Amino acid sequence: MTKNKSKAWLYLLPALIFLGIFMVYPLFDVIIYSFEEGYNSASQTFFGVGGYNFSYVLHDPYFLQAVKNTLILVVITVPVSTGIALLISLGLSSIKKLKELFQTVFFLPYVTNTLAVGLVFMILFKKTAYTEGMVNLLINFFGGNSVDFIDGPYWAKMFVLCFYTVWVVMPFKILILTSALASVNQDYYKVARVDATPRWRVFTKITLPMISPMLFYLIITGFIGAFKAYSDAVALFGTNLNTAGMNTIVGYVLDMLYGDSGGYPSYASAAALILFAIVLTITCINLLASRKNVRY
Repeated sequence: MTKNKSKAWLYLLPALIFLGIFMVYPLFDVIIYSFEEGYNSASQTFFGVGGYNFSYVLHDPYFLQAVKNTLILVVITVPVSTGIALLISLGLSSIKKLKELFQTVFFLPYVTNTLAVGLVFMILFKKTAYTEGMVNLLINFFGGNSVDFIDGPYWAKMFVLCFYTVWVVMPFKILILTSALASVNQDYYKVARVDATPRWRVFTKITLPMISPMLFYLIITGFIGAFKAYSDAVALFGTNLNTAGMNTIVGYVLDMLYGDSGGYPSYASAAALILFAIVLTITCINLLASRKNVRY
């Protein structure tokens, strides 16, 4: 028995070394950086240890704007993308002919480069000296006024960012939910048809409980993914997100490390730990809520 355990640890050793070097060590390094006050990346020196870095970050207007943008993105895109994906998955599950074709079409945006999709969205929404953009042409056709969705008001830019994020994440959710619906035992539906159960009751009492583990998985990963959003905003508004007012928490961390205001790993580490605390808190809340609503 002891010999088998030794072999097991030996097989796990490469993976443990990899995790230790690339995950555990950087985590402890970030924690140390976050408490080093006045850290100079050139001389590798600092003048004190304390919580000043956290105080600076929490009072930085750019960080507060990034938190606001990220929270709006999370609150809007996660439920909207999950709800639309569920409706599309239900529709795909009821289709007999060309079902595989439709599944492929809906999955294509997921395998397309996000920056490429962002450029397409920019062309659709951006107002230039040569064109109003396709979206504005449609607005004008129905009698509305043109809106600069890329360089205009905050609500317009946030609308485009949320729309783009939903478009990018929805295909993966459709794939997962379609698979979950296909795995539901059909005997439940046969019994419901015999009893002439209304469709809405079949959906709420059979379908939702049976696919609740997958829904919970998508909600958790959706929250985490939305909090880590950065490339979506860059694809639409460029790298100078602070000027556009559309930065995210991850973008703020990268700016503190490599941007025009970069060279401050202590501030970046403090912001990263704050993001970690937010994501951990929301994940724990979801886990507690899942005990009552998720049926395994």
